[in-house]
Amino acid sequence: MPEGPEIKRAADKLARILMGRKPRDIFFAFDHLKSYENDLRGDRIVSVRSRSKAMLIGFEQGLTIYSHNQLYGQWRTSKSGHLPDIGRQLRLALHTDKHSALLYSASDIEVLDKDGLQAHKYLCKLGIEVLSLETTPEDIKHQLSSDTFRRRRLAGLLLDQKCLAGLGNYLRSEILFVAGLRAEQRPMDLSEAQLDRLSHAALDITRRAYRTGGVTVEDVVVAKIKEGGRRRRWEYRHYVFGRDGSPCRRCGDTIVRSDAAGRRCYHCPTCQPA
Repeated sequence: MPEGPEIKRAADKLARILMGRKPRDIFFAFDHLKSYENDLRGDRIVSVRSRSKAMLIGFEQGLTIYSHNQLYGQWRTSKSGHLPDIGRQLRLALHTDKHSALLYSASDIEVLDKDGLQAHKYLCKLGIEVLSLETTPEDIKHQLSSDTFRRRRLAGLLLDQKCLAGLGNYLRSEILFVAGLRAEQRPMDLSEAQLDRLSHAALDITRRAYRTGGVTVEDVVVAKIKEGGRRRRWEYRHYVFGRDGSPCRRCGDTIVRSDAAGRRCYHCPTCQPA
């Protein structure tokens, strides 16, 4: 499933071709949305943004297209009217004079007015937006330490969008590694120093993934890996996620895979002692 950084990067890409433009044609695959094709055709697009893992495309007359990629959704862009043959079902298309914004495979698509946007069952429950430039490590520390979340294990807490919006499974493993913590720990069990490390790691790792297109390893480490002749993206992308059986990039111990809150999780036994 695409996580916050991937959706925000997709929003940036869509904004470059859609912002300020009036779609000459709009296509919805689902029958209950067909009536909106005429309503939105020719209406200027005034905002393209992400919230957590949702995409929001706002129109001048007050309607917003909401979409959530879930597991298989994928945004593509192309020259206007050109539909790439990628073996997926087209669910939504916005065509301007020069470009097309295409959403494939997603099933969670809605058109909302202002009241519907504010009351949306997913959006209205979101916690702190980790990728917001206004979010600070102190905000995250306060959220994790609150009575609502402090007793929960990090395994599930770092996946809960009501706590920290935009995080997902690969980010969870990477954040825990950088913070030197394990999935079974709880905020209430952590020292002030550990909470500080966790809060800073949540921001730093997520923002780095946004900046780099999903690479969570520090630039200096990536450079050293490339100097060693390994240049394929999967060889330097993550510290621990998906690297079970491989040596830790810091200490050389073997990365271990486990299950945490129903999802695969990875850790280094030395850098993240039980």
